[in-house]
Parts: sequence; C-alpha cells; structure tokens
Amino acid sequence: MRYSNPDRRTILKTMTSLAAASSMAKIAVGRAEAATVSDPALSPALGEVDRALRQAVNAQTVPGVVAIAANDKGIVYEGAFGPSITADSVFWIASMTKAITGVACMQLVEQGKLQLDQPMGKLLPQLEQPNVLEGFDASGAPKLRPAKRAITLRHLLTHTAGFTYSIWSEPMTQFEKVTGTPFIGECKNATFNAPLMFDPGDRWEYGINMDWVGKAVEAVSDQSLEVYFKEKIFAPLGMTDTGFLISSFQKARVAPMFSRQGDGSLKPMDFEMPQRPEFFMGGGALFSTPRNYMAFLQMLLHEGTFNGAQVLKPETVALMRQNHIGDLNVVTLKTVHPESSNDANLFPGMIQKWGLSFDINTEPGPAGRSAGSLAWAGLFNTYFWLDPNKRVTGTIMTQLLPFADDQVLKLFAKFESGLYAAVA
Repeated sequence: MRYSNPDRRTILKTMTSLAAASSMAKIAVGRAEAATVSDPALSPALGEVDRALRQAVNAQTVPGVVAIAANDKGIVYEGAFGPSITADSVFWIASMTKAITGVACMQLVEQGKLQLDQPMGKLLPQLEQPNVLEGFDASGAPKLRPAKRAITLRHLLTHTAGFTYSIWSEPMTQFEKVTGTPFIGECKNATFNAPLMFDPGDRWEYGINMDWVGKAVEAVSDQSLEVYFKEKIFAPLGMTDTGFLISSFQKARVAPMFSRQGDGSLKPMDFEMPQRPEFFMGGGALFSTPRNYMAFLQMLLHEGTFNGAQVLKPETVALMRQNHIGDLNVVTLKTVHPESSNDANLFPGMIQKWGLSFDINTEPGPAGRSAGSLAWAGLFNTYFWLDPNKRVTGTIMTQLLPFADDQVLKLFAKFESGLYAAVA
C-alpha cells in the first residue's frame, strides 16, 4: 500500500478496482431481514443469538451479518440478517484465506513434496539471501543487512520469518513509501521485494508470510492457487462459491462493504479484490460464503474428512493444531493505519501461541471456548474459531472497516456464548 502525505489513501482504494455502479449498487443499511435455522432442541438457548444479531442490524450498529455454527452432528445454528443478506451471500474473507493456504501446504507436506524445516531459498530464489531492514539513513534510504539464518517453511507458516504488514508496521509503511513497493493487497509481484523486519525465528509478527507459502504451493504443484484450491480443496468439499476470480453470478450476491465513521455510523463503499492479479494472494484475497467456509471448518473439525472427502489425514490436522512457535508469543497488532484496522488481539492479556496457520488460546476463552482452540479472522471483520475439545466450530461474517471493530467483536462474543450455552 502506498500512502500520500499528509493524506493517506484507505485500504479500500489500494486493494481494489472499484466496481461500476451498474454492476455493484450500494445497498443501504436497513432493517434486518432474518433467515435463521437452528436445531429445534437448541433454539431456546440460541434465540438470544438471533435477537442480538437482529437488533444490531436494525439499530445500524453493524451492517448485514451472517453467523453459522456446527458441532459433530452438523449445523446447529445459522442466522442471516440485513437487506439481501443470506448464508449464501459472497464475502471477501481476506486473511481467513490463510487457513486454506495452510491446508494446501500441508497436503504437500503429507506427500513429501514440502518439508516444514526446509530452507525455502532453493524453492523460491528470492528467499535465498533475505535482507533485514535496520532503519533508514539520513537521506531516507533503507539500511539493509543479510539475515542471520535461512527462512524455513515453518517460519512462514507461523509468522516468524520476519515479514510484516504495513498496516501494523511503521518501518514497513516507511519502506513502502520511500521505495514505491506496493501493498500486498494490490496483488503485484513487486510486493515480494519487501525486506524482513527481524531475523527468522526471533519473534512472532503478522505479515505476508502466507503469500510466500502460496508461492511455494504453486512452485511444487505446478498449478496456480486458483486451480490448486479448486481441485484439491473446494471441489471435494463442495465449496463452489469460493475463489480468487469472481463470476458475474457471484458478484450479484456480494455483501455490501461499509466503513465505520468517526461518529459510529456506517458508510457504504464499493469494493472488489483485483480481478487481474499478478499473483494469487494466499494470505488474503479469497471470496467465499458463510456456508462454504463452514464446510471447510467442518472438515477440520472432523479430522480432515467431510462428506466423504478426505482433504487431510487426521495426524496432519492434529499437527496443525499444535504450538509451533515454542516460547515465542502472539502479540497485539498495533495499528499504524487506523482507517484500515484498530489495535487487534483476539484475547488481550492472554498468552497465545500459533499453530500451522492458526492462533491458539492457551486458556479458556471468556465466551466459552476451550483452551487449545484455533481461530483467526479477516480484515473486513470476518471471524472463525474451532474448538477441538468441545467439538464446536463457528464463523461470523460482516463487511466492515476498520478491522477489530468493537461492535462486531461484542456481537461475536454474544454469538459464541449463546452457542456454548446451547451445546454445553
């Protein structure tokens, strides 16, 4: 992302090509049009979830929202609220793409085509001699030095390689500005000229690592991510409304995008990820529907198999759930660009670890989830979690900037607590 000074362009202008008015009409926030489905035996407990979601949309606290949850037996709750919003509406899921890229990578690890601790420079030559940004000289030029150690696949999968996002990194923001390096969301290959902010393995910091993993998947499979995902994950799971390249039929079902204004109101904005990208962004460019993504989550809940399709082996899913950053900890994402994100932390004050593309809470969550659960989110306020202990998974999706919106997070907590009250 490149920002002008003093006026920063928002992420919406840098990550997208604006949709034409004739094909992407703005949908005003209005009263909730509810469509809910839940297990009749659980509906008394989940009624509170329905009411909370409906009231939030009616009060224009949040735009249209969909929440779906499942246990071992199947879907136990599905609610969709807002004008023209259904569980089959299309959402840009941003960093919820990462879990899918992680699964694709682990399929290739199962096959012996990738190894977690292999140095990635042999496969991806740009990573052969990575440089670390140490600062900027008096003229503003970047000061770089060679990294102390090689970048491994495990580093990339766990956000410990040294790459960052400019949204939460002042040095990366400055590097993009002085060098003209595009923000990752523009889907331009020049993004991959970004340096490391620290030596591989030194700490955890969220960044473009999974985009490199996507490049590795393409290099080993000799397929684009668009094709690989469709053949190896989406088709087996029936995820027909998930991909990087959106059809006219799918575009007609896109949930409208909004930005939170300073007074708390919601302003409609046109949005679309680049549809002629220079690379497929394994870290955050997929669109999907709540129902599609729930099929993916149920596959993980069922140890890699769902509806007769085995996507991963049970032992691989178990491996992905483990802490892979040792004594390092997940830290709060401190915003540098508040138009795109608030400060973000799924469990403030709690020690969190990272698996192979998931955040792991080390203590029970305040809304009911077990210690050792997996979770992550997308920039436009989409969230998911998976609780292997209580055998529950859920996702809540809306389309709103900035990320980590307080009102959406409160609604997420009500959804989660209502679900656990029902299934406990």
